[in-house]
Amino acid sequence: MSGPNATVNDPRGPVHTGSGNQYIWMVGENERLVRAGRTRLTIVREHRRRLARSFVRPGGYTRAAGHLAEPGAVVLLSGSPGTGRRTAATMLLEEVRGVTAPVEDLPSTGDEEAPGVLAGGRYLLDLSDVADTDIASAQDVLMRYRSEVERLHARMAVVLPSGSEWMLRPDLAPLVVRLERPSGRAVFCRCLKANGIEIEPDLLDDVKLRHMFEAAPLHELGRLAARVVDIRDSGRYGASFARWLEEAVKAATDRAGEVAAQLRERRGAGQRALLLSTAMFSGGSAEVVQSAGRLLLETLEIEDDDRGLDRADLSERFEKLSVERDLDGRVRFARLAYDGAVRRHFWENFPDLRDAFRSWTAGCVQLRELTAEDRMNLVGRFAEEALAAGRPDDLCTLVETWTRGPGRRFRAEAAAALEQGLSHERYGARFRERVRVWAAGSIPPDLARVLTDVCQQVIAATHPEQAAVRLRHLALRQQGPEGAAARSALLDIARNDAQVFVRLTDRLVKQPLSDPAVEILLGLLDPQGLRMGLPPQQFVLAWRAVLLTRTSREWAPLLSDWLTALVVGAHPEDLVTRGVLLATGGDRSLLHALYATACAWEGTPSAPRPGADPPAAARARVAERFCQEIDRVLGVAEEPSTTPGPPWTREYA
Repeated sequence: MSGPNATVNDPRGPVHTGSGNQYIWMVGENERLVRAGRTRLTIVREHRRRLARSFVRPGGYTRAAGHLAEPGAVVLLSGSPGTGRRTAATMLLEEVRGVTAPVEDLPSTGDEEAPGVLAGGRYLLDLSDVADTDIASAQDVLMRYRSEVERLHARMAVVLPSGSEWMLRPDLAPLVVRLERPSGRAVFCRCLKANGIEIEPDLLDDVKLRHMFEAAPLHELGRLAARVVDIRDSGRYGASFARWLEEAVKAATDRAGEVAAQLRERRGAGQRALLLSTAMFSGGSAEVVQSAGRLLLETLEIEDDDRGLDRADLSERFEKLSVERDLDGRVRFARLAYDGAVRRHFWENFPDLRDAFRSWTAGCVQLRELTAEDRMNLVGRFAEEALAAGRPDDLCTLVETWTRGPGRRFRAEAAAALEQGLSHERYGARFRERVRVWAAGSIPPDLARVLTDVCQQVIAATHPEQAAVRLRHLALRQQGPEGAAARSALLDIARNDAQVFVRLTDRLVKQPLSDPAVEILLGLLDPQGLRMGLPPQQFVLAWRAVLLTRTSREWAPLLSDWLTALVVGAHPEDLVTRGVLLATGGDRSLLHALYATACAWEGTPSAPRPGADPPAAARARVAERFCQEIDRVLGVAEEPSTTPGPPWTREYA
């Protein structure tokens, strides 16, 4: 997190390193990956609420809000790294009065099958990670979005790369507002108060704290506040705010020096391997830590000659490293937050070994001593360090390693790694694009399953249209159970979101209709699965594709379901009847087949699917009305219908 939204207990996926909630991927019923704990959508909503409670307005915020006062407005936010530009952009959009549409992220690349801007929508375009060499193409994307935002009276906040103002086109310059860093002290206090901690102001005058308030990135102040809350909740440090604060500051400011000093004393490869292994598996068993340490030496191709009975035993080695072992055999450092400091030191000070750390992590998950929790903690801790070091591709490599090749697959661990990347503020868009590239390519079945579950349970919560794009690729390209799972996940999203339904239908009917595409259309047309208002034009398009590519035996059950839905009043009768007939394009053979299906349905003694059988009189009325409309289209009705229909024309057929 960057900016003043670095709030306490911010959910960060499966990692559990002393703060945040822990959410673990597991294999559920029918081999589907599911996330334990609350749903992703619930987490997102809670994050937004905490964001509002802990947010401190930076300098320039009021001026930026003025830029977004009117519909169709766009504001470009600049500022130094760490000033909370993205957080401010989110809050500016959230605080727009009279608008209920959710704030949605827009992709920053032109390669993305970008969702369309909706009338009255609120959009965030984050360009903060764009390199100078890509500024020109990013501005092209920005200009396209700006045009749509203005035309549809939406609103958009754009986060600019730091120091890029001079590279902007002249017509964009008036839209720029520079944000200034808010008070670090205010950010820290606001985060604590949001978590119910009463502050003693005099204690905030400590020299180390004053320096942090003035110079530390705002996300570090958020982490410090989170540490205070964790210390309070642990119950190990009494009930004094002064003690909580003292321990938190010590953990934030002294640990790096302590780790550096310890490594100067412990230069042996075996000792350092055990130290890093303890940091990566803190809370795990001693056996896990020992096995992982040996594997690290093997990965680094260092011979471990300390295996005999004449060596120091494990307890002595742990004692020399200030590692405690509890009665259950689980190990952790005696000092608060020391494990994180050790991990950070190794990643920052051994950059040439980062590839080896990645290979080691890939191999560690295969250790038979590990529990599922150990593996998830390992994934989360590795992800934290890799992303902090600017190496998001390390996570992608692990995802591929764990889902292909010989040996055991680790789908849950791959999903956890992906969620870490997708949830990252800086790299989230990059991971969504990587998922799209994977989904559109040739990938192994296990990776396809992971992508399907991650799209449905993670991406769809905040970017439903982007999730649908990726699931569509999977649904059309994958065979067997993987393709079926992707289609099911895609339909689950599309039948709940009218915009996704519209875009998906339009995309499917504009390309050659493969069998998987028609299967998706049949699923979209299932009346029992629809949980939204029916998009009329796409209803016609989907029926048209089904009628032209499937025999009457294949689409007759679907029509029967719709007639049954009309009996119980689930959908407007005129809309459905005329939509289906319009989809025939006046084809007489199709109209006759529809007529025969309606007559057969009327005489069916029970509903096509389990459930209460509609009253016979109601079935007769619906069937008669439907057949009368067919007669009218065929030109054999005694009188044309005078009932006004939906505002369609034959161009949609």
